[in-house]
Amino acid sequence: MTGLALTAGGARGAYQAGVLKRLGEIPALRGRPLPFPIVTGASAGAINGAAIACYGSDFANGSAQLARIWSQLQVSDVLHAGLPALARNGLKLALDLSLGGAIGAGRVAALFDAAPLRHLLQRELPFNGIADALSRRHLYAVAVTATGYHSGKAFTFIQGRRGHALWNKSRRVALPTVIGIDHILASSAIPIVFPPVPLSADGHTAYFGDGALRLVTPLSPAIRLGADRLFAVGVRCQESADSLLRSELSGAGDGLRRPPLSQICGVFMNAIFLDHLDADVDHLRRMNDLVAAYGPAPAAAAAAVVDEPMRVIDPLIVSPTQDIAIIAKTFAHRMPKPIRYLLDGLGTPDAQSADLMSYLLFDGAFTRELIELGHRDAGARIDEIEPFLCAPRPRAAPPQPARPRLRAVG
Repeated sequence: MTGLALTAGGARGAYQAGVLKRLGEIPALRGRPLPFPIVTGASAGAINGAAIACYGSDFANGSAQLARIWSQLQVSDVLHAGLPALARNGLKLALDLSLGGAIGAGRVAALFDAAPLRHLLQRELPFNGIADALSRRHLYAVAVTATGYHSGKAFTFIQGRRGHALWNKSRRVALPTVIGIDHILASSAIPIVFPPVPLSADGHTAYFGDGALRLVTPLSPAIRLGADRLFAVGVRCQESADSLLRSELSGAGDGLRRPPLSQICGVFMNAIFLDHLDADVDHLRRMNDLVAAYGPAPAAAAAAVVDEPMRVIDPLIVSPTQDIAIIAKTFAHRMPKPIRYLLDGLGTPDAQSADLMSYLLFDGAFTRELIELGHRDAGARIDEIEPFLCAPRPRAAPPQPARPRLRAVG
């Protein structure tokens, strides 16, 4: 089965929408269901994955609808950005920091109120489409990952066909559920920026935040659900990352100025949202080399030794060919003035290091630029992508669920 893995990235998620829109234009996929029986996502990838799954019986329409939502986005659709709302929150934060020890703290749950995002998703995502796609066998499973703020584990909530895999590892837990708006809001609740979201986990209410925070292996949910091919969409330009590394390793690094707090925050966001996919792809390729070199164990022998025998996973990764941070810098003036004022107070980073703005710039002009970039990047590789998605493959039986282990190493 082919799995779709969508990673985090805040406003950068518009790039994923552009890639998926171009895939929906492939003639062989028009009027057809999802080419991905398995859909997984975290953070912005959870929004995009859920949207695609909601239209699982008509992929071209679903990808077009997703691009439309991102292209029309405004900051006010995601968070309360007006001066009164920010001033009230700022006053609460000042009281917590200055007098919290004396009069009690905990007034501020996050920097921004994400109530508008709930209204947007309620209006745009027909969640009953997931059950419909499952019943028609157009979808095998959709999985959304959020981080439990009590245990610190990555919880993957799965809505799928009967018998789909579940797991309980030292850092990762999978639970069956019916995916709803609260799962998406929890997965996309950027830490500190958006407040925690209460969810029912195994019959008890707990609080969750951004799924990328603890999901250090973003390809893992799709693989555990049975994918033997993986299509993943990243949101980092590798060429730009390599350029920044060369400047630090060369003599040019001696001339770099001390990074402002905004740049440090951007690196913090990168550590949550971008680095995990790159590392997981490297790990997957090493494991593929290992399995190819030594060969998989015979099925009977493997079943007697391990619950999850290793197998070769065929990946195809699409990532931006341009630096999204630089694109965000050119649209920074479109950020609402109160938020821009706050960000300016953190200092002005180098253009290539302006990552913080790129995560929070939920503006249609910026997101349309990213949609176009994703559409163009996918189009440039369409001769590679189309056979990957459309070429007939032998039908594989759904994987047998692994036995959950409470103390397994994961």
